[in-house]
Amino acid sequence: MPAPLPSDLPALAQAVIARAKFPQLATLDGDQPRVRPVSPVRVDGFTIYVANLRSYGKTREIAANPRVELCYLDEHHDQVRITGVAEVLADAALLREIWESNALLRRYLGSPENPELIIYRIRPVRVRFMREWALEYHEVPLDA
Repeated sequence: MPAPLPSDLPALAQAVIARAKFPQLATLDGDQPRVRPVSPVRVDGFTIYVANLRSYGKTREIAANPRVELCYLDEHHDQVRITGVAEVLADAALLREIWESNALLRRYLGSPENPELIIYRIRPVRVRFMREWALEYHEVPLDA
């Protein structure tokens, strides 16, 4: 039987995000769902930033339908689902900050002006948490 939920769902959900480094990102390719692991380059609460290359399939998919979902699953089988809207990050200062903090971006893409680079900001509209295999999601308040 799963342990009872603590009262601080936002902190519990953020702990899952911190432990589960590679969430699965779901997009739509027409009427076909597509899911792939992604490596976020920044996490601000439940706003997640994901690097991408223009040549990747998800670029076209997100341009056609920016509604996405991220699913984090940690080693305890606790799960967080972030339903959100992906937008291309245009804030130059934040782009520079992400660039400076990420050695992989610098190594493989040369400069933040590389035309292949896109950083998506996924703004949450709904966050749900499930304790291991409890089969019940709990709504996480976004204003926390």
